[in-house]
Amino acid sequence: MPTILTHAVVPCAIGLACGRAILPRRLVALGMLAAMLPDLDVLAFKFGIPYAHAMGHRGMTHSLAFAALAGLLAGLCGKPLHARFPIASLFIFFSMASHGLLDTLTTGGLGIALLWPWSDQRFFAPVQMIRVSPIGLSRFLSERGLIVLWSEFRWVWLPCMGFALGIACWRRHRAICHEPDHHR
Repeated sequence: MPTILTHAVVPCAIGLACGRAILPRRLVALGMLAAMLPDLDVLAFKFGIPYAHAMGHRGMTHSLAFAALAGLLAGLCGKPLHARFPIASLFIFFSMASHGLLDTLTTGGLGIALLWPWSDQRFFAPVQMIRVSPIGLSRFLSERGLIVLWSEFRWVWLPCMGFALGIACWRRHRAICHEPDHHR
């Protein structure tokens, strides 16, 4: 899995690209949290739930159905988020779904239960380029942890920053081009 902070990069980049008028700060903050939440399933290890179980790591909390449920709940709470139902629902859905999708790109584990509850099958993307993050702080602060961080920076952070910056510049350019010319 990518590190917990890397999962938050995707909704942050989308929020920066869209701007506050479309995605209010509260909604983006919730999206960042939603993108990190699926990894709470590592607590299953503490309760003796096997990795391969639907409630195990990378199981149901990483599924598209779980992301859809989170999106629906966010949509119903749209008012405090300063967002309408469809915007809140879709943004939270995509934020949480990005977690499982990023995890399919990693080089380790048993795969991701993207289609739970319809299937317990776990999936990987055809190409896995993100080094899997070690679980546990002591393992993370090792040479392997630095290799993982470089992999995430290269394959997630840089593309997300490029996307956000590119879209933000394009939006700014369009706004300038469509400003009325008051000097005529």
